[in-house]
Amino acid sequence: MATLTISQAEEKRVKGLGFLSNKGTDNFSGRVITENGLITVEQAKKIVEVAEKYGNGNLVLTARLTIECQGIPFEQIDAFRNDLAEAGIETGGTGAKIRPVMSCKGSTCQYGLIDTFGLAKEIHDRFYTGMRNVTLPHKFKIAVGGCPNNCVKPDLNDVGIIGQFLPVVNQAACRGCKNCAVETACAVGVAQLFEKKIKINNQACLNCGICIGKCPFEAVVGGDRGYKIVIGGRWGKQVNRGQALKRIFFNQQELLDTVEKIVNFYSDNGLPRERLAQTIERIGFAAVERILLNDEI
Repeated sequence: MATLTISQAEEKRVKGLGFLSNKGTDNFSGRVITENGLITVEQAKKIVEVAEKYGNGNLVLTARLTIECQGIPFEQIDAFRNDLAEAGIETGGTGAKIRPVMSCKGSTCQYGLIDTFGLAKEIHDRFYTGMRNVTLPHKFKIAVGGCPNNCVKPDLNDVGIIGQFLPVVNQAACRGCKNCAVETACAVGVAQLFEKKIKINNQACLNCGICIGKCPFEAVVGGDRGYKIVIGGRWGKQVNRGQALKRIFFNQQELLDTVEKIVNFYSDNGLPRERLAQTIERIGFAAVERILLNDEI
């Protein structure tokens, strides 16, 4: 086995810059950040270029939509970072801080209800970049999902945002069809005919929007589009499914302000090495929700 010459202090320092040690060597994997899971062709070319120039030419896609360039010698880390920076690309994504934002492709997906790329970019700029110098009790992960299909598993993140499209029922237009297209379209069975009129259980509805427009008589049409916020999720050695705040947000600025409240609440109330899920469990979800929705922060 090769002799390792990098001190623990130096290894910790470069890890904070997004460089993780390649086991048993003095080489590192540089974690390249994507702002929202989307990269341009020019950015992709640059990443390939630096991976060949400074590393071993291998690229690894991480679970959180970052790209790791493997086999970078310790002494080449600064040159690697500077070369990427010329193309507006950065490394990072480690530590007890806000981590890179995960986003599904809801902006272009047939099921997408919101502009996930645009929202994730706003979150990246405001929280990942804007609060990069803020140390939190532990890591803090944010995911943006375009619809309740939950492809990026928002409810397994500290904060998950899920696109919503609220159906509006016009029972006057409902003809009580024997084979109701709305009832058939509902994947979770909350849209049902009752006394020959379509009804939707709003408490159980996922607001996925699939039923909207299915009725040829316009008994169910589209209402407002918005965002659901789920807090306290985590995935790993300990798993916790997040809980949704009772309010659906219809204004993106209000949504972002609420995310900031959540981060500030965690910063003020979380214990060292305690994930947000544990903070919520210790204080109680009802109390946390009341604080977040009543402008106490």
